Amino acid sequence: MATIHSFSEVSIYDFRNILLQQIKSEISTINKNSFLEMDEEVLKEEITEKYLLEELEINKESEEIDTPSIRKEFFENIHGRSQRDVYCFLVNYTYLGSSVLFKVSPSSRTMTSHVIMTNEYLKTVSFEVKTYDTNVKEFKSLKETAYNQAFTNITNINKEVNGLNIIIKATINREFNQLKNKYIDENAFFEAINVRVDKNTQSIFTPTIINKKIIPQLKNTHSRFKSEPTMSEEMYNDVLTVIYDSGKSMERKPSLYSGKDEEALRDQFLFILETRYDNTTATGETFNRKGKTDIVLKYNDGTNLFVAECKFWQGESEMLNAISQLFDRYLTWRDSKTALIFFVKNKDFTKTLQTIEQGVPKHEYYIKKNGVSKDSSLSYIFCLPQDKDKQIFLEVIAFHYDL
Repeated sequence: MATIHSFSEVSIYDFRNILLQQIKSEISTINKNSFLEMDEEVLKEEITEKYLLEELEINKESEEIDTPSIRKEFFENIHGRSQRDVYCFLVNYTYLGSSVLFKVSPSSRTMTSHVIMTNEYLKTVSFEVKTYDTNVKEFKSLKETAYNQAFTNITNINKEVNGLNIIIKATINREFNQLKNKYIDENAFFEAINVRVDKNTQSIFTPTIINKKIIPQLKNTHSRFKSEPTMSEEMYNDVLTVIYDSGKSMERKPSLYSGKDEEALRDQFLFILETRYDNTTATGETFNRKGKTDIVLKYNDGTNLFVAECKFWQGESEMLNAISQLFDRYLTWRDSKTALIFFVKNKDFTKTLQTIEQGVPKHEYYIKKNGVSKDSSLSYIFCLPQDKDKQIFLEVIAFHYDL
């Protein structure tokens, strides 16, 4: 379940740019042989169906109100500081449409918002109502106010959907045509210079596209025990690739990072992750163990699959502190796939990468490097501080946002 401020998390302009970049990235990774041999319209339809947006609609008749939690709250009055009960009700509705639109600020909007919780798997949206007594009329008034604050902008965002869908379809058509022409020209060039292509071998150009996937679960031969889902190495690599490719793309578009804080930059990655995988939710500022971590990818039963922290680069010592923070405060024994994402403003980006590569092995939890790294994405294996035999995959990724 994702907790957000309704219709105020990302501007419609940034949302469109991120979405189109994701589409371009996905199309560019389609395997050459698959692209030329499969029905182009079938491929195009699959991607179009994945990205087209649906207008939001709240089913107000589906309203369900959970049994409240009752908390103690301090307040000031003429007698000094006193305590009183506060009733906290969770009000739930089902909805239709693309849940990501709950985050988007439309170009024309009413200046109101409310904290809401969305569950894309169950297609429910909720908000909390607090009241200090058992006055029915007051509760209904508070609930209606919260409803209006949360959902007034649905009409405004729905007005944007048709225009966005036109741009999405046009982008998909253009990218398909460009890729097809590239591959056709490529084959014509190879034929002209007498390059023999073995059709029985895997394409040497790009890996097969990774579609949305159901997170694999561990098999358990004892039916009385529940199996616990874990993130496969393939999916972990896909998550890291999504983050790396998206971050590199943002480096070329200062409007996506200029003047933004850690939370705003984090949301650029969160947006892509939360729409990519079936049966998972991606949340930000989520409690895990002893604190809130920036990005958590969860299976729909609440199991953690991936944990990441985002930081502005402040030198080697702060990098080592960030690793300690991630391992000491946020990771549990069940967490094994992690990442640290650094936003680097320094002009000398090469020197920063050298500092990372030389500094990470100094950490007390470090075990070894893990395979071949990308230009600014370094792979390591660490141990969990409370269990030295528990190995953790850690990816340290840096992006150059120098404005």
